[in-house]
Amino acid sequence: MADPKGFLTTPREEWPRRPVEERARDWDEVYVPGALLPIIEKQADRCMDCGIPFCHEACPLGNLIPEWNDLVSRDDWRRASDRLHATNNFPEFTGRLCPAPCEAGCVLAINQPAVTIKNVECAVADRAWEDGLTPPRVPDRLSGRSVAVIGSGPTGLAAAQQLTRAGHTVVVYERDDRLGGLMRYGIPSFKMEKHHLERRIGQMRAEGTKFRTSVVVGQDVGAAELRARHDAVVIATGATAWRELDLPGRELTGIHQAMEYLPLANRVGEGDLERSPLSAAGQHVVIVGGGDTGADCLGTAVREGAASVTQLDIYAQPGAERDEDTEPWPTYPKVYRLSAAHEEARDLRTAPSAQADARLFAASTLRFDGDDQGHVRSLHVVEVDAGRRTLDESGRDLPADLVLLALGFSGPDRHDGLVDQFGLGLEPRGTLARGPDFGTNVPGVFVAGDAARGQSLIVWAIAEGRAVAASVDSYLTGIPSRLPAPIGPYDRPMIA
Repeated sequence: MADPKGFLTTPREEWPRRPVEERARDWDEVYVPGALLPIIEKQADRCMDCGIPFCHEACPLGNLIPEWNDLVSRDDWRRASDRLHATNNFPEFTGRLCPAPCEAGCVLAINQPAVTIKNVECAVADRAWEDGLTPPRVPDRLSGRSVAVIGSGPTGLAAAQQLTRAGHTVVVYERDDRLGGLMRYGIPSFKMEKHHLERRIGQMRAEGTKFRTSVVVGQDVGAAELRARHDAVVIATGATAWRELDLPGRELTGIHQAMEYLPLANRVGEGDLERSPLSAAGQHVVIVGGGDTGADCLGTAVREGAASVTQLDIYAQPGAERDEDTEPWPTYPKVYRLSAAHEEARDLRTAPSAQADARLFAASTLRFDGDDQGHVRSLHVVEVDAGRRTLDESGRDLPADLVLLALGFSGPDRHDGLVDQFGLGLEPRGTLARGPDFGTNVPGVFVAGDAARGQSLIVWAIAEGRAVAASVDSYLTGIPSRLPAPIGPYDRPMIA
């Protein structure tokens, strides 16, 4: 605690965003380059170094937040990087993509704006790369054991890096042509530029992790063959089975899943396509689903030049402040937030003129209507209450040339044959079953991340990757692992 009065004298200041008119014309990150470091030391001073840091409890990784806040405030970036990387393999990812439940648990947030924990984390990670503080950590010796990791999202990458550093030979199998999972093709570049991903993958290659892209386990390589090649298998395929909206008119053309739309836009950024086949340019776009994936679709549609964009949220508009009766501190509150994408749609007036926000709250879709060619042209919605009962039977029609369904995911995709070939057990909700050690009903086969946990946050994905690595290491060596295990699959988060 470099400044014992910092939280009293310094107001919260966040990483400023670039002007809407500028950033909506490109795919670069929305924040002002170089503007974070000059403000972050004072922001770190706001950390109170409280006796019971609830930010630890709120963070699945158990990040040592007061420690690296103090080190940043003292301009000790090397030690801050060491403390940050002690619990988080990829802080530049979480510093950009995590919704920061740690800030909701900040003790200062009881009656003041929370410490900008997420911004400090991102600043430490970026400074560590700039100063060469993140060299590859090559193991001193190899164990002679081999592990297959299926999936290169944050869970798979975290598990692979931990196991490689423990001395095991790790091969990551990825079904796409590039590594990164949803961070590659699901997250738009304006939220996280892909060079951050490439840099980490380069570090992992230098450490010894091997990667195999364009390999679909269950088709290109069978489960039996994979088990014969490796001493253990980690399944980290994510929850990619999207939820449907079975309504009248769903068969009309022009209605697509968000994860059909977003990867094409990302492939344009990768140089694979000159223009997305599902481009929103000149289209009236309606996004069904009020979460982060819907907001990603919103920002993408704005950049593609949509005529208008509306995002439907079935929930009522939340208030500006935490509801202490239903969401007491330090729980993560559902409050009204204006993301960069929502700000862009509002300021560029691609939201319908009658709305100050591109979101339409308490809105439930009843049907899709189309033209004589079978293409969607409108979407009929009604207002609902908290119990999802219709409040206005007449409803309203929204013009729609392109409808994007962003309704979340129910579990792993089963079309590739992976689940059946391994003979894995399933939970009633469709996720993969596992025990307290992350092991499945098949000896030597482990599962972590969204494939077992269900759709969740990137910070949970990394925490599960680190935890499953410790379980696999113990399985391979026959002794308790020295790798940190921040969580068990049913545990509350704790410090590693």
